[in-house]
Amino acid sequence: MSAGEFAGKVALVTGGGSGIGRATAIAFARAGAKVVVDDINETTGSETVAEIVAAGGEAIFILADVTDEAAVAAMVARTVEAFGRLDCAYNNAGISGSPLPGDFWNTENFLKTFDVNAIGVFYCMKYEVAQMLKQGGGAIVNASSVAGMAGPGPPAYVGSKHAVTGMTRTVALAYATQGIRVNAVCPGAIRTPMVQRVMDSSDAVRATIENMHPMNRIGEPQEIADAVLFLCSAKSSFITGHPLAVEGGYLAR
Repeated sequence: MSAGEFAGKVALVTGGGSGIGRATAIAFARAGAKVVVDDINETTGSETVAEIVAAGGEAIFILADVTDEAAVAAMVARTVEAFGRLDCAYNNAGISGSPLPGDFWNTENFLKTFDVNAIGVFYCMKYEVAQMLKQGGGAIVNASSVAGMAGPGPPAYVGSKHAVTGMTRTVALAYATQGIRVNAVCPGAIRTPMVQRVMDSSDAVRATIENMHPMNRIGEPQEIADAVLFLCSAKSSFITGHPLAVEGGYLAR
């Protein structure tokens, strides 16, 4: 996106304290948006805001847990109080859940993963859509995954990401004539702190993860940020209800 692409716009990024969320918040700011960074980690979220401000951008931090509906409602209200509107939202906050074989049928792990990844996205869209209706439109991007478009993986994570993809489509259909576009971004393995820790565990693990993608590498957070900004921009004005795969060819196999 060019500088000024989002001038006069307000963007909200949940889970903006690190990884893809941080890269996206910074990308919005570089493109001219006023940015609201949400995270449950006040230290990392505030660091994202500090980086934006140091570069001449405008941003605030909000401490909100997306699994708490009242906190989500307050987050959107605070966004409007601070900047007057909400034009773009990237509902990025999520967890991987436990990938351990012994937790495949772990009920606690399943419920916690759905609580953050799916119910959290539902709460965010509920209040984002309400605000966007008041002002005449907006764009929402939800964080799904290649796991939301395929089957491999544990039911907690895969199921929660399929839920995100499904909710994206149904909300997009519900508001398609009211100026609100809703899409999802579906990353493959991306160089976030969580993925990097797994890759650093052994050369064999690193090779396995890289070889999952026909490009023979994992993605970078900025590559997902670019996709999110595209889906929020006027360049995607005829795109809604779409899960955009950004995964180095993973799903082509």
